Amino acid sequence: MKECKIRIASVQDAEGLLKIYAPYVEKTAITFEYEVPTVAEFENRISRILERYPYLAAERDGELVGYAYAGPFKERAAYDWAVETTVYVRKDQKRTGIGRELYEMLENILSMQNILNLNACIAYTETEDEWLTQDSVRFHERLGYKLTGRFHRCGYKSGKWYDMVWMEKMLGEHGVEPKEVRAFPEIRELAEERFGLR
Repeated sequence: MKECKIRIASVQDAEGLLKIYAPYVEKTAITFEYEVPTVAEFENRISRILERYPYLAAERDGELVGYAYAGPFKERAAYDWAVETTVYVRKDQKRTGIGRELYEMLENILSMQNILNLNACIAYTETEDEWLTQDSVRFHERLGYKLTGRFHRCGYKSGKWYDMVWMEKMLGEHGVEPKEVRAFPEIRELAEERFGLR
C-alpha cells in the first residue's frame, strides 16, 4: 500500500473532500445528514473549524482519500478542554490505515493545543444492515475510546430508527489548574514543522 501524506486541509479541498463525504450522506446512516452539502457550505465548514481546531486531509498518489477534524464539544467556556472528533475515509480506501493515521495526527495536534478530552458521536445499531454497521464503534475502540453513553432511536434515516452513542478518550491528566487551550492558528506553524504537514 502506498504511503499516505497528511496535511492541513484548506477551503480549496472542499470539492474533493465533499466527494468522500457524499456517499456517506446518500447511502449510509453513518451521518444523520439527509442532503449532501454544497461545495460553498463545505468550504464554510472547513474555514470555521480552522479558526480554532485542526482540519486534516490525507492524500495518496495526489488524490484525497480521507479527512479528520475536531470541533467544539459544547460552546460554553468550561468545555474548552473537550472536543468532538470526526473522520471519513474514501470508501475504496477503508481498512488501509488512513483513518488511524488521521486520528493519530489529530491527537498529536490537539495535545499541542492542551485539549484533554476527545469525544466521538457515532450512529449505532444493534442489528447491522446495508445502511449502518458497528465498524465505527470498533474502530474507535481499537484507538482507545470507551463507550460512555447511548441515546435510543434518536435518528431516523432510510426508513429506520437508529441509536447514537458517545465514546471518549483522554489525552492527558485533569489537573486543578489545566493549561490554557491554544487556538489552532497559534500552533499551526509549529505543528506543520514538527509533524511534516506540508
